[in-house]
Amino acid sequence: MKTFFSFLVLSIGLVLGGFFPGYFYYKTIQHNRTVSVKGLAEMNVEANLAIWKIKFKTTGNDLKILNNKMGKDADEINNFLISKGFSPDEIILGRLNSNDLMTNAYRDDHAENSRYILDQTITVRTSKVRETETSLNEIGSLVAKGVIFDFQDYVAPVSYLFTGLNDIKPKMLEEATKNAKQAADEFAKSSNSKVGKIKSANQGVFSILPRDQTPNINESEQIEKTVRVVSTIVYYID
Repeated sequence: MKTFFSFLVLSIGLVLGGFFPGYFYYKTIQHNRTVSVKGLAEMNVEANLAIWKIKFKTTGNDLKILNNKMGKDADEINNFLISKGFSPDEIILGRLNSNDLMTNAYRDDHAENSRYILDQTITVRTSKVRETETSLNEIGSLVAKGVIFDFQDYVAPVSYLFTGLNDIKPKMLEEATKNAKQAADEFAKSSNSKVGKIKSANQGVFSILPRDQTPNINESEQIEKTVRVVSTIVYYID
């Protein structure tokens, strides 16, 4: 009887010893069943900041006359901007630059005809984005008053920027997560499984793109933009 009892205990021990490791192994396999999906979110926005660089210049042989002309041209541009609704604190006058062509070792033979080149840049930094777009198309009226503009140093004279990314991040991440969940549900449905909790998540990188993505155009050249984020989420599969 004692021998039988010992054998019974040993048998139960062997059964349990085989069951629990197997059970925990099974749970581990189940625990590691995951699916990685991506969720896309896009939102159309408008630029809320414009930075407009207005470069003007003049040439000649008399520095005093040229300096007076530059001052007059700066006043003309400033008055134009004020008339378009820009405030004085949005208008920044840069330093006056001068170039003496006679000091250039590789100067043209006729450099003495217009020895000096003076240029200056007025920068408008404003939230009046639409007013900037309109004014840019009308500033040519100052040419009739003798103002010479030089925009060749810039790909575009105005940069339209969107600075409200932090305000829309939560809503976009919520949408991206929702889209990822839908993708995970479709995967689970096709594999006769069920989507569980989130194992890990990567919010992805927010990109600001031009709304109209035509060749050779930069995002900063368009007022209308598209913000995009692609989040990667890993779900457990039951």
